[in-house]
Amino acid sequence: MKMNQFFGVLGVLLAATLALTFAPLILRGGEKKGEVAARNGDLSRNPVNLTDKHAPVDWSTEEGKLKNIKWVQKIGERGYVAPVIAGGRVFYATNNKHPRNPKIKGERAILMCFSEKDGKFLWQAVHDMCPPEVDQQAKPDGLVSPPVVDGNFVYFVTPGCQVVCAEVETGKTVWQYDLMKELKVYPCIINSCSPLVVGGVVYVVTGNGRDDMGELVAPKAPSFVALDKHKGKLKWQSALPGEKIIHGQWSSPVYAEANGKGQVIFPGGDGYLYSLEPLTGDLIWKFRCTPAKGSKQEQKKPNYIVATPVVHGTRVYVGLGHAPDLGVGNPIGHLFCVDITKKGDVSPVDDNFDPKAPVNKNSAMVWHYGGVIEGKDDRTIEFGPTLSRCVVQGGLLYIPEEIGYFYCLDANTGKKLWEHDLKTPIWGSPYWVDGKVYVAGDDGSVYIFQHGREKKLLSKDLEVDGAVQSTPAMANGVLYIATKNKLYAIAGK
Repeated sequence: MKMNQFFGVLGVLLAATLALTFAPLILRGGEKKGEVAARNGDLSRNPVNLTDKHAPVDWSTEEGKLKNIKWVQKIGERGYVAPVIAGGRVFYATNNKHPRNPKIKGERAILMCFSEKDGKFLWQAVHDMCPPEVDQQAKPDGLVSPPVVDGNFVYFVTPGCQVVCAEVETGKTVWQYDLMKELKVYPCIINSCSPLVVGGVVYVVTGNGRDDMGELVAPKAPSFVALDKHKGKLKWQSALPGEKIIHGQWSSPVYAEANGKGQVIFPGGDGYLYSLEPLTGDLIWKFRCTPAKGSKQEQKKPNYIVATPVVHGTRVYVGLGHAPDLGVGNPIGHLFCVDITKKGDVSPVDDNFDPKAPVNKNSAMVWHYGGVIEGKDDRTIEFGPTLSRCVVQGGLLYIPEEIGYFYCLDANTGKKLWEHDLKTPIWGSPYWVDGKVYVAGDDGSVYIFQHGREKKLLSKDLEVDGAVQSTPAMANGVLYIATKNKLYAIAGK
């Protein structure tokens, strides 16, 4: 049986992102405070906005009864990433289902640009989907790489693994680097990496992975690369994790500093976090997140890193998940807090997730949350698979499961403080702003919680017109939420 009968379209994979989920915006020069806030954590990928105030808690998107809506724009029919706000512009990645240019037909990867002031459409950048030799499941999804703005340029990765640098004013391509052509990368269904821009370098997860038959087509192709941000020239490449890729690689890298030195942390397709030297790609440390042995169910269908890691101080936080359309997959999730100051292989030993255990004396594991709960009748899983980045702020950590349970943990110890059943799948990430935590669901509902060690739900009846599989963002007093086909700009006070 073909592998793609089990694994569905991965356009959401984030960031993460998801993000899919959505990864952070990076800005340089002439930026406003609100635009800095739109970075969602800058290089740390932490979706926290410490700048904006008066975040909206009341609105209506019902047709004919709009309330506190500054503007609304039609996108395509896919909305997997958060909007990116920079220089008076709002950038959004989508598909070509509602063509802005009738001459451009068929399935394409589209980056749209709107005016921040009034939502006026300014331009779109159009790129091809994956070539025919790649699994075509994600053909309708369009562009799923969250764009990154750096000064006068915007960076993103096409579904077919072309790293693109374009002008923010026009969308015109300045340079592009074809990872499939130049480095023989074979993407598993689609590339959804959000580039990481640090100094003069662009860091990218190549997306190398397995085909629809489960074969690793290019085991020697690199999984991580560094490119010159001005000319797109290759600076270095890393073939980690080589032949041990479990399925695909859809997450994004993150930058951190420890012991006075920088490091780029890459989520590997083998379930490891890899910390590499920014200028050379040499290994600093590695940490195994996917259990080495695990239960029989975990051995058969292991979870891996889908969400983008988040750095806070000298710690990195990441949860495990799997392709969101997997169906009956592995329900056992794991969430880790890792010390980034160590060197070498700092993984837990023999799947022992007790950081105080003698066997883990050299491990960088600060704490672990997840696994099976023994002797509990209502739910036997402590934490399930997640597609979302963590929010880490004020000693607290917020994270949802894909199926809809939302958690608040002590960020220092991993102790659960409270949980809430959102009763809807969550594909995006939570977002912290103005002392509030926003999380949007697949049914269009938007929950707003008060930041705190005790649960306080500020609003549970808010919604937008359509399913939300992305992460909210706020900049310059306006909250942005995207459904699959519309982008809403919601005004605060």
